[in-house]
Amino acid sequence: KALTEVWSTVFLFRIIMSTHESDVNTISPELPAMFDGMKLAAVATVLYIIVRCLNLKSPTAPPDLTYQDTPLNRFLLKSCPQLTKEYIPPLLWGKSGHLQTALYGKLGRVSSPHPCGIRKYLPMQDGATATFDLFEPLGDHRTGGDITMVICPGIGNHSEKHYIRTFVDYAQKDGYRCAVLNHLGALPNIELTSPRMFTYGCTWEFASMVGYIKRAYPQTQLIVVGFSLGGNIVCKFLGENTINQDRVLCCVSVCQGYSALRAQETFLQWDQFRRFYNFLMADNMKKIILSHRHSLFGGSSVKMIDTDLSRLYTATSLMQIDDNIMRKFHGHSSLKEYYEKESCVHYIHNVKVPLLLVNSADDPLVHDSLLTIPRTLAAKKPNVIFSLTLHGGHLGFFEGAVLFPQPLTWMDKVIVGYANAICQWEKQKPPCQTPHLSESSCAEEKA
Repeated sequence: KALTEVWSTVFLFRIIMSTHESDVNTISPELPAMFDGMKLAAVATVLYIIVRCLNLKSPTAPPDLTYQDTPLNRFLLKSCPQLTKEYIPPLLWGKSGHLQTALYGKLGRVSSPHPCGIRKYLPMQDGATATFDLFEPLGDHRTGGDITMVICPGIGNHSEKHYIRTFVDYAQKDGYRCAVLNHLGALPNIELTSPRMFTYGCTWEFASMVGYIKRAYPQTQLIVVGFSLGGNIVCKFLGENTINQDRVLCCVSVCQGYSALRAQETFLQWDQFRRFYNFLMADNMKKIILSHRHSLFGGSSVKMIDTDLSRLYTATSLMQIDDNIMRKFHGHSSLKEYYEKESCVHYIHNVKVPLLLVNSADDPLVHDSLLTIPRTLAAKKPNVIFSLTLHGGHLGFFEGAVLFPQPLTWMDKVIVGYANAICQWEKQKPPCQTPHLSESSCAEEKA
């Protein structure tokens, strides 16, 4: 089949070039026909490889949705058209999950805005200092309510990342206040005040930020948003204690992996170059840890420091760093225990508020086997919608005509669109129809 496609490309290319045959003969009349055919075959092969690598033959389609047929879900899908309409990535490169991921990771967003916020510092009980940036809305919310988005970025990220700035600017203009957590140790100009930095599932800093928002704005309601690792943190935070869901209207998680324990084996595979991405992320983690080496290892013995740093320098995967460094911040006895206790898969079923889980089928970081978790959850729980796009990569979801993507992505639009739909539902529903109340609770309320 592959050879057929190659020679089909050769044939088409030969037809195109035949119009210029006389010119070719004029330039090099002695060129052997056999050599000419080899050149065309080589060009066709390269074109075929490009077509395959860029996945140009892949169709576009609406997201694959898993959900229960409830009045709320029907309203959400009707009011948030991004979830039901065809997602069309940029024509030339948008169907490649690797390029979508690379553009998110290296180039950020196009013409990234610079929203103006205020940095807040929150002292923690263990001596650490959490920070977050607070951005006030740039207009009234369409429902007239006071709504705050509490946002948790991806691994090693913070409020100054391009994709966060673009999303915050868009949400502000739609009437949302935004609070963005800066992962502990992620900002290079903020020193650690305790021998601890962010981990895969520690919710302490996010809980501290949410607590501040609830105290500072007693009338506000919350939209919880998490990107990648941040999606794991916010779902775990909500599921750890039902009190954490107070005043929360809904939660949106984008491109998380749900279970670090299940993901660790897939991260060592070369399928979709996951092993290479693992190496790159490990290298980035090394830089963050080394930038805070004095705060993290200053109280240890010289021998322990040398041992830890030696293991860090030689690590080639996130799992090695997690095992030798990260799990020790919270006293986990093994890597398995660390991944088990920090993954949201053991808590997410406790989330009662409306929950939108978004993933991409061509995400090179999240293996397809991990997607059975949100798919099964959405099939069983009426408050969950799982949206799986064909394309988008890891936190990419760029849209555009041919080559240049639009500043706003499908991801930005679907989060705000879903949040708007939830706010509208809350405004127009009778008091006892809170989405996460059970029928018995509603009956008691009526009584």
